[in-house]
Amino acid sequence: MSLIPMEVGNLDGLFVLILLIMFGPAILLGIIGVVLMGKNKKKSGKVFLILAGVYMLISLGVCGSMIIGL
Repeated sequence: MSLIPMEVGNLDGLFVLILLIMFGPAILLGIIGVVLMGKNKKKSGKVFLILAGVYMLISLGVCGSMIIGL
């Protein structure tokens, strides 16, 4: 049994997938929040903007540590 790690090919697709998981939902929630704020639904818009911020904070911690390799 060999302990030498095998080389893998191009991992650009995996990196893009991690970035989409990291920023995609936060951007979507932010856009929904801005649209709701524009339609005079201030309370719902604030909730979505807060959710976008919390998701961004958590995703930068979890996915960021996966990218760095901690």
